[in-house]
Amino acid sequence: MSGKHQAPTATVKFPHRSRRGVLLGLTGPQLLVAGLTGLLLLAVVLSRGVVGALQLIPLWAVISLFVFVRHRGRALADWAPIVTRYVLRRMRGQLVWLTRPSRRPTREGLLHLPGTAASLRVVTAPDGRYGAVHDPHSGTLTAVVKVSSRAYALLDPGTQQANVNGWGRALAALARTGQIARIQVIERTVPDSGDALRRYWDEHGRPHAPMAGVIYSELIQSAGPAAAPHEAYVAVALDTKAARRLINQAGGGLTGSFSVLAQLTSTFDQAARTAGLNPTGWLTAREIAAVVRTAYDPKALTALDRWSTAGRPEAEPAAAGPVVVVEKADHIATDSAVHATYWVENWPRTETSAGFLHQLLFTGGVRRTLSLSYEPKGLDAALRDVQRKKASVIADAAERARRGQVDSEADSIEYQDIKSRERQLIAGHADVALTGLLTVSADSEDELRSACAVVETAAVGAQLDVRPLTWQQAEAFTAAALPLALAA
Repeated sequence: MSGKHQAPTATVKFPHRSRRGVLLGLTGPQLLVAGLTGLLLLAVVLSRGVVGALQLIPLWAVISLFVFVRHRGRALADWAPIVTRYVLRRMRGQLVWLTRPSRRPTREGLLHLPGTAASLRVVTAPDGRYGAVHDPHSGTLTAVVKVSSRAYALLDPGTQQANVNGWGRALAALARTGQIARIQVIERTVPDSGDALRRYWDEHGRPHAPMAGVIYSELIQSAGPAAAPHEAYVAVALDTKAARRLINQAGGGLTGSFSVLAQLTSTFDQAARTAGLNPTGWLTAREIAAVVRTAYDPKALTALDRWSTAGRPEAEPAAAGPVVVVEKADHIATDSAVHATYWVENWPRTETSAGFLHQLLFTGGVRRTLSLSYEPKGLDAALRDVQRKKASVIADAAERARRGQVDSEADSIEYQDIKSRERQLIAGHADVALTGLLTVSADSEDELRSACAVVETAAVGAQLDVRPLTWQQAEAFTAAALPLALAA
């Protein structure tokens, strides 16, 4: 027997996602419909009596179905606002977005994105070292850094555990500042033009070497375009409203905002290295524009690689947005690809390895983007939310006991999760809301359907419940595929 101590494997466990509504398990739209129905019933009884109310039984049945029948995890009443908004946008012709050539001067740095992201613009820090995305409506300033790391699956258990703990500490360090609106992690695969590989071979290779030079040259020519390299980005969004005091002390405006943002980026650089990450530099305004451009038009990467002189693709901010976006119920079509976005409804609810996403991230032959958005919550707000949820669970249990119904094991598990969250908050841990979005991309609709089937199978293997975002694809793509730390 070996006397060496075996380090425990890093494991994770996620809480049960609550389906609890505002009151009596009903969501806001359900309560609104039920309340209006109650008022209508009262009016009918007062005006026409009980007989008149009985004559409208078909109407009450339809309303009951509308309130209680569920489709894809949501009540029909919850679908009503989504469908209504989609239909209104269709009637106004807003499902198709086209870039209109114009000779008018454009605002410098405007990204020209469709939908709710139309006001986003990139600005450069006063020292010129990096750029950021400014959202004047939500009051955020977002910096983006490209990161790399060693393959997690190849690390020993002790290093894996250290990296997992280090990432947790990195998130906590940023969340506890109270100045962060959102932290987004994006891991995506992109089609490779092969230019970077050929450029490296031209600079460092030996094409004239006997036999080996010819073989390597042929391999690079054939394998380069077929590759699908992985890219990872982290976007840190400064909440300029929450950090107003520090911003004013630093000079106010964008200058003061960049001063505070520089402190956050420095904190992230130091904390990320303890998690096994290697920040390769905060992106400039033109590099951010290139990342956005290649999300809408993956085939543009070839030209951007060819034009790049700094080793990383760059693009003009005004050309970052798409030329065309056509929105359908279950996918969108952009310049050179079609995309379908899923929401991660449930994470693994049993204890599992911290590398549970490996099967999904390394699915061969599929282009996809996984977005993890962490939104910090203040301690007081988090504790109030815990108390509200505890009261709701206890009230529902008391109501079932009064009716003589059996206990719900799901409620018991949820109550234990809530108590565990409360203990962590009292112990000083930061509270973050995690949102996972997954975008699958392909060159045609047929290829997209095949890729979605592969990804859904891989998600099952990773113990994830993914749900396609019907009638919400355009906004979901903007939040999932672009490293801009937008609200999901």
